Amino acid sequence: MKPMTYKGYAARIEYSDEDQCFVGRIAGVKDIIGFHADSVKELRQAFEEAVDDYLATCKKAGLEPNKPFSGKLMLRISPEIHARVKMMAEASGKSLNQWATEILSKAS
Repeated sequence: MKPMTYKGYAARIEYSDEDQCFVGRIAGVKDIIGFHADSVKELRQAFEEAVDDYLATCKKAGLEPNKPFSGKLMLRISPEIHARVKMMAEASGKSLNQWATEILSKAS
């Protein structure tokens, strides 16, 4: 299942049995930005409004909004795994970055 996304932001969504509604927050940003709704359609609208409000508030305050991801990923792996994946990348005629991007894309 793919996450709900809007303008480069993703939503983390849970169901609150206590409140009997969906509760969401924008994932991957330092600020805590929440929203909630009773239906999926309302949740989509609430998520988009939360993102738009966040961006408007940042603009009004002269702040740079947090972007959820820079596109850079740093991993710590064993030297043996590093050697194996480098070999797999070379064998497929790709750079390690291209190979890893392809593999990670298939997993998402």
